[in-house]
Amino acid sequence: MTDEDLSKLTIDKSSASGLMKRRKRPVLIAVLVVISIIVAVFFGRRVFYPSATVEAAVVSRVYPSQSFTLLNASGYVVAQRKAAVASKITGRLVSISVEEGNRIRKGDIVAQLENDDTAAAKEQATANLRAAKANLLQARAELADAALNYQRNKELLAKGFISKLEYDSAETRKNKSEAAVSAVEASVNAASAALKEAEVTLEYAYIRAPFDAVVLTKNADVGDIITPLGAAANSKAAVVTIADMNSLQVEVDVSESNISMVTVKQPCEIQLDALPDTRFRGEVHMVVPTADRTKATVLVKVKFSDSDPRTLPEMSAKVAFLEKQMTVDDLRPRTAVNSDSLLMRDGRASVFLIRDGQLVETQVTTGEKIGEMVEILSGVKAGDRIVRKPSENLKTGTRVTISEK
Repeated sequence: MTDEDLSKLTIDKSSASGLMKRRKRPVLIAVLVVISIIVAVFFGRRVFYPSATVEAAVVSRVYPSQSFTLLNASGYVVAQRKAAVASKITGRLVSISVEEGNRIRKGDIVAQLENDDTAAAKEQATANLRAAKANLLQARAELADAALNYQRNKELLAKGFISKLEYDSAETRKNKSEAAVSAVEASVNAASAALKEAEVTLEYAYIRAPFDAVVLTKNADVGDIITPLGAAANSKAAVVTIADMNSLQVEVDVSESNISMVTVKQPCEIQLDALPDTRFRGEVHMVVPTADRTKATVLVKVKFSDSDPRTLPEMSAKVAFLEKQMTVDDLRPRTAVNSDSLLMRDGRASVFLIRDGQLVETQVTTGEKIGEMVEILSGVKAGDRIVRKPSENLKTGTRVTISEK
């Protein structure tokens, strides 16, 4: 092949370029379609589901008493009758028959001290009393004999059968017997008193409950030395601490500026922190006639109208002082929303629930008005988030941003 023939050989680039263009065109079209869809969805959501900024509220549980509460105060449950049960004598504890939480009756034995010495003293006093009584019987027998002999000699003297000396001797014997009987009777009384003392001392070894109560704490155990004052080293004074659960009251501090709103027998509502879902009826028992100058408060004691075994001393409590007496129905919590969260349409009440950043209009059934709140009988539940002060242009599906107010 000649050089001229080789120079005529060329590559047709136009056909290759057209092929590449034909291959890129579908890809480009697909990309444009995807972008168009994304833009359409984005702007479509902006058009059909507009965004709004709203103030949120929470559906809550309220009590009707909140609408007629005058004043609130906090304090603690305190037993008005409480005792640290101890012994009057010193001794070693040999048994304790109660534990924390046990209910005891007045006179029940709580614990016992070692009492061998006092028991022996009682036995000795008993024996002394028996001996004194026996001596009394003997003295009375001698008195009876002396009295008969005296009467006989008196008659014989009148008849002249005996001398005046014999009569005087019989009279002296009778007088001695009478004195002996009096002395022995005194010894019997002394022995009886000694026995009574021994019995009382022996009883001191038994530590008894002074009133019906519940055991709060156990302060000693078997083997401990119990002393009246607990001053000795390693000794204990109180064996147990007890409280009368029927004497529980709530003690709260009320500011001096508000004490005029509190009166004796005023109805109250009591809430215990340990039982947040329960309300108790109560009334003012006493306004203590003195103020605490450091806190500028006055102590008020509120008693429970209804007892509950779950109420324990030293529990934290809140007291609402009411302007009127509560009914049993007022103790029942209600589901409620702020009145300005309701939207009225066609005579029906509804609220806007906030779910996953969007609104869902929900019809509700309303009940009575409780202050600024309205009871909700159905439609929503406590804890649901709703829109407060909804506008008329809101609707289901609206995306929302929560205001930070």
